[in-house]
Amino acid sequence: MTSSRLRFSILISLVTISGFSQGMLLPLIAIILEQSGVSSSVNGLHATGLYIGVLLASPFMEKPLQKYGFKPIILVGGLLVFLSLFLFPLWKSLWFWFILRLTIGIGDHMLHFGTQTWVTTTASKEKRGKYISLYGLFFALGFTLGPLMTRLLSINESLPFIVSGFISLFVWSFMFLIRNKWPDQDMDAATSSLSSWNRFSSTLKIAWVALLPAFGYGFLEATLHGIFPIYGLRIGHDFEIIAFIIPFFALGSIILQLPLGILSDRLGRRKVLLGVISGGIICFIVAALYEHSIPVLFITFALSGMLVGSLFSLGISYMTDILPKALLPAGNLLCGIFFSLGSILGPYISGIIIEWFPGLSFFYIIVIMLVILLGVIFVKREPTTSELAIN
Repeated sequence: MTSSRLRFSILISLVTISGFSQGMLLPLIAIILEQSGVSSSVNGLHATGLYIGVLLASPFMEKPLQKYGFKPIILVGGLLVFLSLFLFPLWKSLWFWFILRLTIGIGDHMLHFGTQTWVTTTASKEKRGKYISLYGLFFALGFTLGPLMTRLLSINESLPFIVSGFISLFVWSFMFLIRNKWPDQDMDAATSSLSSWNRFSSTLKIAWVALLPAFGYGFLEATLHGIFPIYGLRIGHDFEIIAFIIPFFALGSIILQLPLGILSDRLGRRKVLLGVISGGIICFIVAALYEHSIPVLFITFALSGMLVGSLFSLGISYMTDILPKALLPAGNLLCGIFFSLGSILGPYISGIIIEWFPGLSFFYIIVIMLVILLGVIFVKREPTTSELAIN
């Protein structure tokens, strides 16, 4: 195996473990807190800790990346993740667990920023959709397996945290096999001429529409994993059944993630985004109408995953197409920020709505978000050549 292939294999393995830990924590802690009598609004607010960590870390990522390279950023991020997982069983406290979630959010964002920027800056334009979809595919694979860890609750409440911590440690150790690399020197020269604020503002001006799929995916991911377990329990589903239903969303995204990435290389990101969002809206309307049917939920979660489960990777590819190479680090950071904003708003808004309107299907919240996202992407035109200039 060549050094570049080994590096890519290790990077996507780390992304898989990141998805695994996130996919486990959201439903696991939601179920534990729900069974402990914590309200859905507090439960949803607690789930935001992971993404608040991302927001706190984002302004401080770009300079260390330029100074120390990709590898140290990824190593420190992975270290924060598995150490925090090991600490969960020590003290069952809302505030302590919130701090650990926040720390995992910081670690995960460091890991994602390092791996994502490494992949986007080295992938050729002709195969960009393919490689970034592989990135998203393996993240989704981790997300598929993560919720299954909730089944270990029947053995011991601490067991899911311990097992995931050891798995994360094992995969993290492979980072020592690859050589460190820094962002391209021409990229550093270009970005150094702009202040951090100007880099972010230029990126937003050019590619804000390409960042919205990351917001939508964050909203979806956090809501389905953090709030659906609560809602599912309240409408009469068993938590073991819920633990099986949730992974079908990520499983669906695994099936079509790579084909959609390749298709977007040929047809264009915008067309594919409009198609998958439209299909996702239909799936969640059906889920709302037949939410008491276990078979229908399995099918709609799988079908919606096949479609909108690729929003994040398609959005990254779209953003990479639009942005000048010099702004890609800022673009990757903003993708993480938009993802986190969606992840924070999703559980919190959904938790409040199902508490205030218990008769309303929670799936309609997702439908409304997707309709807005579809409308904005449909109306927004492609950026012109003049808009791509860095001022």
